[in-house]
Amino acid sequence: MDTDKEEFLREFGADYGYPNGPKTIDEIRATEFKRLDGLVYLDHAGATLYSELQMEAVFKDLATSVYGNPHSQSDYSSTTCGIMKEARQQVLDYFNASPKDYKCIFTSGATAALKLVGEAFPWSHQSSFMYTMENHNSVLGIREYALGQGAAAFAIDIEETLHHVASRSTVVPVRVSQHQIQRRSEARFLEKEPTGDTYNLFAFPSECNFSGLRFNLDLVKIIKEDSERILEGSPICNGRWMVLIDAAKGCSTNPLDLSKHPADFVVVSFYKLFGYPTGLGALIARNDAAKLLKKAYFSGGTVAASIADIDFVKRREEVEELFEDGTTSFLSIASIRHGFKILNSLTISSISQHTASLTMYVRKTLLALIHDNGASVCTVYGSDSLKVSCHEWGPIVSFNLRRPDGSWFGYREVEKLASLSGIQLRTGCFCNPGACAKYLGLSHSDLLSNVEAGHVCWDDYDVVNGKPTGAVRVSFGYMSTYEDAKKFIDFVRGSFVSLPNQIGCGYHFRERSIPFPDKDKKWFAGFMAILVMLIPYMSHHSYSRVELILPKFLIGMKHLLGCTYNSKAFCVFWVPEGSGSRLLAGSFYLNSITIYPIKSCAGFSTESWPLSNTGLRYDREWILKSLTGEILTQKKVPEMCLIGTSIDLHQGILFVESPRCKERLQISLESESYNGSGEEICIRGQRYEGQGYNNEVNSWFSHALGQPCCLLRCSMSTSYYLNKSGSVGMCRDGQSRLNFSNEAQFLLISKESVSDLNNRISSNAKKGSSGVPVEVSPMRFRPNLVISGGEPYAEDGWRNLKIGDNYFTSLGGCNRCQMINLVNKAGQVKKSNEPLATLASYRRVKGQILFGLLLRYEIGDGVEQEPESLLQVGQKIHPNSF
Repeated sequence: MDTDKEEFLREFGADYGYPNGPKTIDEIRATEFKRLDGLVYLDHAGATLYSELQMEAVFKDLATSVYGNPHSQSDYSSTTCGIMKEARQQVLDYFNASPKDYKCIFTSGATAALKLVGEAFPWSHQSSFMYTMENHNSVLGIREYALGQGAAAFAIDIEETLHHVASRSTVVPVRVSQHQIQRRSEARFLEKEPTGDTYNLFAFPSECNFSGLRFNLDLVKIIKEDSERILEGSPICNGRWMVLIDAAKGCSTNPLDLSKHPADFVVVSFYKLFGYPTGLGALIARNDAAKLLKKAYFSGGTVAASIADIDFVKRREEVEELFEDGTTSFLSIASIRHGFKILNSLTISSISQHTASLTMYVRKTLLALIHDNGASVCTVYGSDSLKVSCHEWGPIVSFNLRRPDGSWFGYREVEKLASLSGIQLRTGCFCNPGACAKYLGLSHSDLLSNVEAGHVCWDDYDVVNGKPTGAVRVSFGYMSTYEDAKKFIDFVRGSFVSLPNQIGCGYHFRERSIPFPDKDKKWFAGFMAILVMLIPYMSHHSYSRVELILPKFLIGMKHLLGCTYNSKAFCVFWVPEGSGSRLLAGSFYLNSITIYPIKSCAGFSTESWPLSNTGLRYDREWILKSLTGEILTQKKVPEMCLIGTSIDLHQGILFVESPRCKERLQISLESESYNGSGEEICIRGQRYEGQGYNNEVNSWFSHALGQPCCLLRCSMSTSYYLNKSGSVGMCRDGQSRLNFSNEAQFLLISKESVSDLNNRISSNAKKGSSGVPVEVSPMRFRPNLVISGGEPYAEDGWRNLKIGDNYFTSLGGCNRCQMINLVNKAGQVKKSNEPLATLASYRRVKGQILFGLLLRYEIGDGVEQEPESLLQVGQKIHPNSF
């Protein structure tokens, strides 16, 4: 056992690992979660995991039992009804709710249960819907029903700690801060206003799914019995208050006791409890509250009698039968007993203690992380909140990470790198916009500005105007281990914490994500002064002569600089702008040319190829599209890499072949091959006009990919802005014509850079499935141009280049994604973590993993295409030549 775990157990050993349970945590993982070997799963707030023992019991049950439709009258249907009755009782028992007071209504999930309450609640013009800022979108959606019926709606913040004194006194030390009241046009509701009592609804979560804060359940009695004082005499507090608790997140480790906290409605989803089944939840409703719900729709199972051709229906009287539309998911309902059996064997109190120990460990460790300049690494949300009505934490830690200069790492960067490390977590706002805005300090103006800039849920725009738009969340379940938490902490330390003595470690960027340590700036200044004096000498001597001088100087300064000497790393990195081609003297040559006629399909290499105003002629001029309009790429259809292409310029034919198709497809490059139909397509801020092909061509590609699709050819493209800021959805190259390329006309890759990458992969002991070190080919990156010569990453400093008589402008580095981890092995598409994982360790700049150079072809003013403009393998490359 390592010392870190020993220290953890000294602090948390009494609570961690089920020491008094039927199995220890290590035994649980070894026997019931073997599929997690090598994987760290930290998104239990999103969906916890089912155990293999649980599923074995479910499958055995289904394989040996016969379940009939509960609306039938057969023996097997009666057996099913009995199983469902037992399941309802298990749910009530879990919340310590008496069947005399509560009913369990099965729904398709917690969201459906919330929708049922909002839809059937007796809203009136005098009603109010009050909810805490920390609420899921599924709760906020109830607001639409309330406002639609003329009721008022408003959010509140609970501002002070609530002590357990509500049962002894009506004076309770709790105060709410009320947000603005929302109300829609009132006049149209008055004439149909119902008479009688006014009912209001207050909704809050038992646990905030953003921060993990648990609300004190005494709020139930306080709102029901003392709302007038809490709302300080506001006219909107008239009438009877009913309370709804969203327990979907909180009940997995801390189920509420309804005998002590008699809420009117509680919602739950079972996959949040024990992983399976999905698509099943429940509304637990007090009998008197359920009778107030008015349901318009009726269906099979909810009526005692109805007549088809007149307005007559007699509804069933039992609450469950009245609200469960159609045939319930009876097989799923039958399976929840196996999930409850798992939880009951461990006991909820032990699960709560186990997950709390991991949560506290991660929270404390993250808060203690600092960069080498003393700046804090992590902001944990809710860690300093003393004005929220809660008494403990749920097993959630939400946070964002800062660079040493105080700027934010984007949460999507964290998520992508975590995925490469085998860590599954969640990022964004977690469908909780109120908590997200509250903890991140986002004003209404900020939120509206973000939306106007194009930011929506689940996109990649994680930092807008210098502020995070969401957070990173890790959450724990009953099967989580110390090893899960430790691997996550090690990942954060290794990927985002700036440590001393990191300079000179092979970071070849001109702009690094980790700044030069303050204590070394004066030594660096001295180094640069001497380097400047050496530049005239360098301009008249070869690189090899210069390399003999620099090591002597660097060796003398290495202790002062506090780093390990590496002559090549320093010579590549510390290059003054404008002198790079001199300092890195050497010849560069064009090694290969590759054209990819169909986006995301395989390309072909050639010795020479003509240029056009869109790049290499015919490069990414075709695209495949599904029948639903989705553009097909290898990210979603990896098999596209098996489709081979080639072009015969003399015959004017595009040849396409696939291992799934016997015939090689031939497509004329002339326009008469179109079927005459055209359509407009938008890809990454680029608008295209595409021409379609006949059924024969489309059928060939559909067979090759195993799904219906059609082929389109680009006939015209126009770059444009998608929003006022011009930053969202805009192509990198907005000044030139593009075919169906993502960012630029060309991608250039250096063989020397790839060789350095392979050395790093090998030294990092990244092995393939056969145990042989992974070897990455330059073609893995789908380049158009592969060059050879010079030092690794010399291309990072190129502003422009000349190849033969052709000129190109650099658009910067290419941001890499998971697509480079796909490899075709013997006709099978395999995916690994490499080379992206290694690239992420040393090629990261402000959230991007850069490798390769994007280029734009420069043609003469007013000239559509230079005559006889060709690229040829073997041509010399002249960096920074104009």
